[in-house]
Amino acid sequence: MDRSRNGRSAVTLKAAEWAGNGTQPAQRAAQRAFCIAALPEGDDLSELGELLRTAGVAVVGEMVQRREQPHPNTYLGPGKVAEAKAAAAACDANVIACDDELSARQERNLEEALGLPVVDRTTVILDIFASHANSAEGKLQVELAQLEYNLARMRGLWTHLERLGGGIGTRGPGETQIETDRRLARNRISVLRSRLEHVKGTRAVQRAERERAALPTIALVGYTNAGKSTLLNAMTGSEVGVRDRLFHTLDPTTRTLKLAGRPYLLTDTVGFISKLPHQLVDAFAATLEETSRAELLAHVLDASAPEAQQEIMQRSVEGTLEEIGAGERPRLLVLNKVDLLDAQARDELRFRHPEAVLVSGVSGEGLQVLGERIEHELAHMLRPLDLLVPYADGGSLAELHELAGEVTREDTAEGVRVRAMVPARLAERFARFAVAT
Repeated sequence: MDRSRNGRSAVTLKAAEWAGNGTQPAQRAAQRAFCIAALPEGDDLSELGELLRTAGVAVVGEMVQRREQPHPNTYLGPGKVAEAKAAAAACDANVIACDDELSARQERNLEEALGLPVVDRTTVILDIFASHANSAEGKLQVELAQLEYNLARMRGLWTHLERLGGGIGTRGPGETQIETDRRLARNRISVLRSRLEHVKGTRAVQRAERERAALPTIALVGYTNAGKSTLLNAMTGSEVGVRDRLFHTLDPTTRTLKLAGRPYLLTDTVGFISKLPHQLVDAFAATLEETSRAELLAHVLDASAPEAQQEIMQRSVEGTLEEIGAGERPRLLVLNKVDLLDAQARDELRFRHPEAVLVSGVSGEGLQVLGERIEHELAHMLRPLDLLVPYADGGSLAELHELAGEVTREDTAEGVRVRAMVPARLAERFARFAVAT
């Protein structure tokens, strides 16, 4: 991908070229990708196209070869490579985009055979993450993932410096430039891992503070661009940034959610995608840890997507949750964007997913039902208390109201008789006020 001086992806347009009718200028993107894939079945490259669009690259053509396994040397078969070269030239493409992660050998051989730069799916995703990372932590995570991915793909471009480390009185060829680059990359990886360990410690302190408050936590998880941030804003009244693009949210955002007066913590997390690079899963371990520790995972699914695509999205999210150790967490399926569907499509969704909640983060439809389901799913974390709080202990009474939300109270001569549901982990705080039964 082209880079601007600040390191972010930058797409420029060449001078406008006049359309055939001569009435209006048609702009041509500077980066025009021809997409290729080796698939055992299916021919849908729409997701790769959406990734490229998010990265600022125009898609001008595509080609799919039916193969059980990609060719070990050239990804596509030799005949298909020649066909792809001709098709890319006909489409005026200047970059080849592959729908899988390529080995260093496959990438090198493809570039030689096609005569064009080749980028794989992982490269595109890493480029998007690099352009969307705003926080210091996010930038560290993305840089680490990029270095680990590129370490095995460094090439010896400095043959004139092949004895760089040699000299009088030394033996052997010395350290070549490629070895120097790799050593510097490994050193930088060590530094980044150390910094991220510090970030992990900071997150642990923040998490300990939240756990001390003992508030139930809900994590919004799901495929990228499923509307998780919009849903967070609609439920909590916050103003988290929202855009119609993949991977807009990289850093987890936690806000307080009030249901029946009782506070909960709602966290918006980074979106998942098919074939999510392992480098990203490893680099974002501290971020994804928030997901694995939540008491309830609200799996947000784009209800407006075609049924086949929904199934792919759902499987991808489930697989990633297993990979990060959150596969056993309690889950609630939330079908978002139902405002884009008619009555028949909604009925079909209810038939296919009878346990799901249909909502719209834009219109607010179904949010009350979603709140009630969250309360029901987390009810096991609450304990009923029957307390008699002295009038002089107003602070404890105020805290009880904050934690329990709606309470039943009765003023008596000895104090306030309160019946409430509070988080089980906080029940001991009020044990001294318990009424013997």
